Amino acid sequence: MDFGDIGERLPLIVGIIIFILLQFFLKRKQPAERTAPAVVHGLLLEVKQNQQLAEAFRFQWRTRKFVLASWQRNKAKLDFLDSSLQVTLADAFTMVVDFNQQIAAAKKYKSTSYMASINVIKLKELLVKSEQGLEQWLASEAATPGTPPKYPSKFGGLFGGRG
Repeated sequence: MDFGDIGERLPLIVGIIIFILLQFFLKRKQPAERTAPAVVHGLLLEVKQNQQLAEAFRFQWRTRKFVLASWQRNKAKLDFLDSSLQVTLADAFTMVVDFNQQIAAAKKYKSTSYMASINVIKLKELLVKSEQGLEQWLASEAATPGTPPKYPSKFGGLFGGRG
């Protein structure tokens, strides 16, 4: 092995190692939904996505599964919402879970008979009620419904920025 020209490349190697270490130590996970407005905004986005999927489902049965990641993360943290809104959200997402199981069975067995019992109209009604309730909560408790919460950028702390 010839280490004769390592002196020329040493600053580059050290710079790469420092950059990797900075990325490792300064890396932040995806911001958790810690505040009530962030939780509500995440649920609102999911409700809207599920409304679009339900609308597409009405016209063709070959659709993607409904979204429920935010619901699964935050369903135990919703005590700040009205009890009627909590019940509506729980009913809607319980229906979404059931529909996802039926969609998975239909794909697994390559049969559309599993899709016949899916009542998309009832789901859409629950999703509309959920959307209205979440938007009302955001309007009364937080910022405007259309703006997502601000999180610090990845390099914000490194360069002194806040957002």
